[in-house]
Amino acid sequence: MPDAAAPPELAREAELLRVQLHHHNICYYVEDNPRISDAEYDSLLRRLQDIENRHPDLRTADSPTQRVGATPLAAFAPVRHAVPMLSLDNAFGAEELRDFDRRVRERLGLDTSPDYVCEPKFDGLAVSLRYQDGVFVRGATRGDGETGEDISANLRTLASIPLRLAGAAVPPVLEVRGEVYMPLRGFAELNARAEKSGEKTFVNPRNAAAGSLRQLDSRITATRPLRFCAYGLGQVEGREEPDTQAEMLARLRTWGFPVSPLLTVAATLDEVIAYFERLGALRAGLDYAIDGAVIKVNCLDFQRQLGFVARAPRAMIACKFPAEEATTTLLDVEFQVGRTGVLTPVARLRPVFVGGVTVANATLHNADEIARLDARIGDTLVVRRAGDVIPQVVRVVGELRPPQARAIVFPDACPVCQSPLERTPGEAAVRCTGGLVCRAQRRESIRHFASRGALDIEGLGDKIIEQLVDRDLVTTVADLYRLERAQLAGLDRMAEKSADNLLAAIARSRETTLPRFLFALGIREVGQATARALARHFGTLDALAAADVEQLLQVRDVGPVVAEHVAGFFANADNRAVVAALRAAGVDWPEQPVEVSALPLAGQTWVLTGTLEHLPRDQARERLEALGATVAGSVSARTHTVVAGAKAGSKLERARALGVRVLDEAEFMALLQYNTGN
Repeated sequence: MPDAAAPPELAREAELLRVQLHHHNICYYVEDNPRISDAEYDSLLRRLQDIENRHPDLRTADSPTQRVGATPLAAFAPVRHAVPMLSLDNAFGAEELRDFDRRVRERLGLDTSPDYVCEPKFDGLAVSLRYQDGVFVRGATRGDGETGEDISANLRTLASIPLRLAGAAVPPVLEVRGEVYMPLRGFAELNARAEKSGEKTFVNPRNAAAGSLRQLDSRITATRPLRFCAYGLGQVEGREEPDTQAEMLARLRTWGFPVSPLLTVAATLDEVIAYFERLGALRAGLDYAIDGAVIKVNCLDFQRQLGFVARAPRAMIACKFPAEEATTTLLDVEFQVGRTGVLTPVARLRPVFVGGVTVANATLHNADEIARLDARIGDTLVVRRAGDVIPQVVRVVGELRPPQARAIVFPDACPVCQSPLERTPGEAAVRCTGGLVCRAQRRESIRHFASRGALDIEGLGDKIIEQLVDRDLVTTVADLYRLERAQLAGLDRMAEKSADNLLAAIARSRETTLPRFLFALGIREVGQATARALARHFGTLDALAAADVEQLLQVRDVGPVVAEHVAGFFANADNRAVVAALRAAGVDWPEQPVEVSALPLAGQTWVLTGTLEHLPRDQARERLEALGATVAGSVSARTHTVVAGAKAGSKLERARALGVRVLDEAEFMALLQYNTGN
């Protein structure tokens, strides 16, 4: 329970901690000069979280603790941009840059080129950030340039976006424009985790950034490695604007916004062209995707004089890099089997250097993609590094097809275990039906079971797993708990000390949680978030295993496909046997038995709207779900009750129009106290 009142000294400490954390964010993201270690930063943040948890009245909208994400939204609200977010015309190469410069000079009546600001063109998602009195209040996507989507909750999770502006002379109303992108290293790690978990991977960093920002659950966005870089302004009120683009960017930096360290001011067109060529040479070594350079007339008065054509400003242009592609030969196609049995065709290529690396393999995704490409073994292919990371087959050079080119044929049986293959109607995936009989699926299921988000068995790496499976020491994940020291010590590169360490890690993994255990089972489409939702809803494994599809559909974020997969998993006798063997081996967790039908709010759908002063929204949701209610994001005729906090809007109006019961916060808190005693 939160303390009743916050002592003045705690209020002062909380404010000091917020100032310190804001300062260290600027040091890290803007100045690239961290002053404290990550551990020291985390210690300050945990102290602030502790104070705010005990005294919610001290929690502010700009607190660094608010970056963890909020309760999922039902949909994104539209945002009308006060100043349109325009797109840029494109140029390709030096000659088109010369044409751009000529048009600028002619319109301004200049004999020589004006100064230009040059900076990288990030391959991300354009956003607009609105600040009032220096505090972040709203963020939106570009949308169609006139109207975007309100993604404030997601943008709030980015540590590189200041929630409170630093420095002096901050305008009372300020809109900052910039790009959200995903660094290449973070993108690779995100895809590696997704692949290991059996989840869908992203095609390139731009798609990953866009998908992360359009999550209805900002808690997911908070786990994504996103960065922000500012490059301009929208609406500004209450302060005089600077004279130049460069001065404007310098002000943004003093207020706490990251700006590109590669931006420069060019005094001549030749310097602009040299910058573009230099940036192209640097491109392969950067840790983020760029697809060109943005060139802007530096003088803001000149920008206003030049005006706009259609939906693009005449004072700016994006000079795009040529696509980094190369041709090579398709030597062969191999079929890899994943954890869920999906066969993935992998193109084996004649090694070719493209995008800064040598590419020898590329995914062909599935049978539909092969048909679309009309690819055959022996063909000449055009390949590129998608998002400068993932090798991708772009097209087949049909006119170079040799007479001996062979069609790519999916095997009749699994290439690993020879089990029959199946293709579900409506899906592109071809699957092996062998299950744990298939060594490839067995290896992947063990790797997933031991992963950090699952049972977290330290030291159980790929090489060891391969040996355990190949020597038939482990048939199912339950066999891990029957391994003996002599068996492990007999593996290649495995000494007795290493065997003891691995056995100790396996023993520690016996104590886990229900969400981790469910995730570790590798049920199709059940990631970590879904596993948590299932565990929270059913309370015990037995209750979940006994649930039918209709009952599973009552779980938040569980749709028909996931419900079918979960029900099918527990209906399978082999799967039930593995679960029983794991429990018999001592894998255990604290359970909270729940008789859902006996709970006081069972079968009721509730909606939360507005701001609750005494209970954070996520805690209110958890309290309602603990009482058996389903918490929805929108009001309908089937809604039982709406809880309306301060500043409740359209949901409250709809509830009244439909005659749905409405409780204010005091009535809601009284109901919770009556049903739970706290």
